[in-house]
Amino acid sequence: MTVTRLDGTRLRACARDLAALLVDTVAAGSSVGFLDSLDLAAAETWWTGRVDAVDRGLLAVWTVYDGGGIDGTVSLAFADKPNSRHRAEVVNLMVHPRARGRGLGRTLLTAAETAAADAGITLLHLDTETGSPAERLYGSSGWTRAGVIPDYATSPQGEPRPTTIYYKRLGVPAPTR
Repeated sequence: MTVTRLDGTRLRACARDLAALLVDTVAAGSSVGFLDSLDLAAAETWWTGRVDAVDRGLLAVWTVYDGGGIDGTVSLAFADKPNSRHRAEVVNLMVHPRARGRGLGRTLLTAAETAAADAGITLLHLDTETGSPAERLYGSSGWTRAGVIPDYATSPQGEPRPTTIYYKRLGVPAPTR
């Protein structure tokens, strides 16, 4: 299994493969910001639209290869405001349906957390569909559930769904229970 951080050039070069991953992930029911009607061309356009943010250092993108192609990805969105540069958001963690259950999600999450800590980030946050399998990953990876927002986003089928917000402090000892 190889985890690779993409620069803008590499992101553009593999945008088609990332688009296929995105389309398949949405088709499998994962709520990652897109609806079932997402097609490959629109997904590729979305990924190539991220190149500028990667080049400007506002977004980091990793992929994981565990077999023949891109089996997963995660991104880290860095804040651009002076009062929030200590934090970043984990976005679009995806593992292809054929590759689930092999620890790729945890591997990608760890890569993003490590890179964030190395960049001096002390607080990460993310949101995920309430009740999704991703909640088990975040809970077992030391993330703290902050709360639930009802009807925050829609499912790929367009149904309003609650979203759970999580955070993780980096470089700070976790509270004892």
